[in-house]
Amino acid sequence: MIGLVIAALVVSTLAPVPQLLGLRSPVARRIAAGLGVIGVIVAAIAAAQTDPATGFARGMVLVLGVTAAATGAVSLVPLLFDIVRAEDDRQPDPDPDRPDLDDTDPDSTDPDDSVPASTTVTTPLRGGRLIGVLERTAVAAAVLAGWPEGIAVVLAVKGLARYPEIRAAHAGEQFIIGTFGSVLWALAVAGTAHLALY
Repeated sequence: MIGLVIAALVVSTLAPVPQLLGLRSPVARRIAAGLGVIGVIVAAIAAAQTDPATGFARGMVLVLGVTAAATGAVSLVPLLFDIVRAEDDRQPDPDPDRPDLDDTDPDSTDPDDSVPASTTVTTPLRGGRLIGVLERTAVAAAVLAGWPEGIAVVLAVKGLARYPEIRAAHAGEQFIIGTFGSVLWALAVAGTAHLALY
């Protein structure tokens, strides 16, 4: 059964490879996120049915647990953003006369046409993908090392570093969705690996 845990964690680790290589279509994102989630579910079920991993298998579970936590949400978090955007698109506009901040043309030369860049966020926060990978790596490593307090340290550092950026319109929402999705993914994978180890 420990072999199934390892194989499922490999699937979760490798699922976002197309995204990492530049294939960022919505369909590819859904497939990668689905494979990652299915891999973790299978690994968790198998881990609950097996004895704790020992020897080489223990090392593999540790490495794959941290790696799957780090890479797996590369597809999942953007999918969450897609879901939120789709939900926002279905909501009726409460004030149709107000200009939509997300529809401003950043290349416009007319100052009356555009809203200052400091008040709009139409793209992900800069460095978000790399920061997310580092965040998930730190969270998974802290959980597997038996230091869950490390999660609070990681989130505090990220929040303080991002504070000036998240004050802009829609950036706070983006920060919260990205952070929650990212950390919950890392905890699910690290919890699965922990289940296989102890």
